Amino acid sequence: MARSKNIVFTDVMIRKLKPEDKKYIRSEGNGFTVRVLPSGLKTWLYVYSFDEKRREMNLGNYPEVTLEASRGKFEEARRKVKNGTDPMLEKVEAAEARRKAPTVTDLVEEYIERHAKRFKRSWEKDLRILNREVVPPWGERKAADVVKRDVIRLLETILDRGAPIMANNTLAVIRKMFNWAVEQDILETTPCLGVKPPAPKVSRERVLTEAEVKTLWANLDRDDLNISDGTRRCLKLVLLTAQRPGEVIGMHASEIDGPWWTIPAERAKNGKTHRVYLTPMALGLIGDTAGKGYIFPTPHRGKEKPVGATTLIVAVSRNLAIPLTDSKGKSLYDGQGKPATENRLGVDHFTPHDLRRTAATFLASMGFMDEIIDAVLNHVKKGIIRTYNRHDYDKEKRQALEAWERKLLSITTGATGNVVSIGSRKKPA
Repeated sequence: MARSKNIVFTDVMIRKLKPEDKKYIRSEGNGFTVRVLPSGLKTWLYVYSFDEKRREMNLGNYPEVTLEASRGKFEEARRKVKNGTDPMLEKVEAAEARRKAPTVTDLVEEYIERHAKRFKRSWEKDLRILNREVVPPWGERKAADVVKRDVIRLLETILDRGAPIMANNTLAVIRKMFNWAVEQDILETTPCLGVKPPAPKVSRERVLTEAEVKTLWANLDRDDLNISDGTRRCLKLVLLTAQRPGEVIGMHASEIDGPWWTIPAERAKNGKTHRVYLTPMALGLIGDTAGKGYIFPTPHRGKEKPVGATTLIVAVSRNLAIPLTDSKGKSLYDGQGKPATENRLGVDHFTPHDLRRTAATFLASMGFMDEIIDAVLNHVKKGIIRTYNRHDYDKEKRQALEAWERKLLSITTGATGNVVSIGSRKKPA
């Protein structure tokens, strides 16, 4: 059938086009065309020439793509041709770029390898959060397709299962990952822009009382604890030295020189080398370091590394709620139908880091100045003090930790010692 000229497409006209034995086309002019197949399928086309080659660009099928929508696609493609761009080639290139665009799983792997492992001591924590909270729901999606609403829904799901802290931690990690992707020109924007932490950030204030310290210290030696000897000693060292659990876990024999333990800058949270005085009790918990590597090595054979970063957290959490079973090994339940558990540590819920806070609080109650406590904890000095005060406080740290050992012995054994208040906690004027 001959092509009609000087026509203007209308919905009625397109709807009335009937299929024939062979395909045919109708053109409105300038290449805006509709093709009708014997099957009745009607397809919008933009017919044009580029580099002296004829092109037929598919604009979609009618009626799924309306006349108005197809006209808009046609006009946009025609403008590109006039400006020297082949819209069909552009479409192919866009499809190829889309095919190669990273999925969320790809982005997680690249972020961990190229950034987190290089610059974050906590990269393993980032990886655990991403693999547990992000990859399962988003892994196969293109990273560029994740939008703000997706982030909010993900955080709401975590909140709904009663894990507000994990929701906040997840947001912190994915925000860092997407910001890094924007910095590296992997993505144009981040879906975390404007997303606020879903739960209030609550500063932990848990401090164990003297009675709780005595109970915990004794129960850490129970034979029925689901805990290794190394983990028992590690928890006691956190309380005794007031150091961060992760730094105690990673203790290496090469870091110990007599009664001093030097935490290297690359292991310290604040990136500052830190010297810790080891009292006789601390040295006893560490044991003989001759010929040793890590003081608390992983149980996995063939691997020269310390136990995992979450070892202490898991051990404490597990022993605060050991599932109870009957003589046949079947789970027991309480009056409310919940699994019955036993707290074999004998104190209310706490985390390993709370032991560090407990030690610092006792030092304060014993009269040590804030500067000395900060020195023991390896807190970074602030303001002008950071600039001008270069004192290392080794003598004061030793006095504080010796006094804390005497206090701890009096709490755990009842033995009396020279536990006296030293100085004033108030900062000097």
